[in-house]
Amino acid sequence: MTSIFKYDNSFTLESGVTLPGYHLAYTTHGKLNADKSNVVWIFHALTANSNPLEWWPGLVGDGRFFDPAKYFIICVNKPGSPYGSISPLSINPQTNQPYYHDFPLFTIRDMVRTYQHLKDHLGISKIFIALGGSTGGMQLLEWAIEEPALFEHIVPIATNAILSPWGIAFNASQRMAIEADSSWLERRPDAGQKGLAAARSIALLSYRHYNGYDITQARDKAFVALHNEVVFASDNYQRYQGLKLVNRFNALCYYRLSQSMDSHDVGRKRGGVEAALQKITAKTLVIGIKSDVLYPIAEQEYLQKTIRGAELLNIASDFGHDGFLLEYEKIEPALRKFIEDKQSHHLKVVNE
Repeated sequence: MTSIFKYDNSFTLESGVTLPGYHLAYTTHGKLNADKSNVVWIFHALTANSNPLEWWPGLVGDGRFFDPAKYFIICVNKPGSPYGSISPLSINPQTNQPYYHDFPLFTIRDMVRTYQHLKDHLGISKIFIALGGSTGGMQLLEWAIEEPALFEHIVPIATNAILSPWGIAFNASQRMAIEADSSWLERRPDAGQKGLAAARSIALLSYRHYNGYDITQARDKAFVALHNEVVFASDNYQRYQGLKLVNRFNALCYYRLSQSMDSHDVGRKRGGVEAALQKITAKTLVIGIKSDVLYPIAEQEYLQKTIRGAELLNIASDFGHDGFLLEYEKIEPALRKFIEDKQSHHLKVVNE
């Protein structure tokens, strides 16, 4: 079930901008048990929505590891996204017109602070397990630092404690593609959509891996198109994926969300990254993808070494960063053991 949470009090962002309120779209599956001890909070990645049954069906759903018959599963559409929460497409109460380019930046920390009010609204005082991949993992780490006692288990996947210059460079390149669209500065909902297609193509090169393209988009899958031009599968795939995102997302939202990712630094105003991560008290399983070029495995190794008692699962995959969505057959048994293990925290690294 998808609902809208409205917060009607003023809310000040890290930038100093104060909003008169905000709204969040969130989806729930299952029911809270009597003592509200069965909460599973899932954080979605960059362009997903608040329904993990649609984009993580290998792990979430009837008969899956996170089964609504057992758990109360919640996922919030993060601020800035076009799937129901406050975003550049929302109405600015000061002008009674859509925000568009004037939409303020929500940092990852700002996002988490909006979720805290929703959590209180729902009467949740304990989260049994929370997990998220990529920018979803960023939100998870922020919240586990902000409210350590709230979480019993956390599973940050294919993510990091601070976005690297490499990650920022990928985001900047995507924004440059959007800015190169001649419609970008026009105040309309479809501004920059052609640029968004190019940005998506750039992003895919950071999400995937050399081996994955060789498997799914091999050269021998080329075909002859109009005017006897040879079109290679990987060329066609990049264009198709760009158009696919344009048809379901928004360039204004994508632009702002990429800047939100750039803001990610759990150590900001907390005495540094190491000091911040050591505030986490939840039992922690870090999951990394060995072939991930966007968030290299060294970043997950750092999380495991710095968060007290954390464990690490290294997953071998031909699909790079996107392996966190695809390799659920390797993730599920690790989750099962992690949750069911009642022993005290211990350092462990597992390679799959």
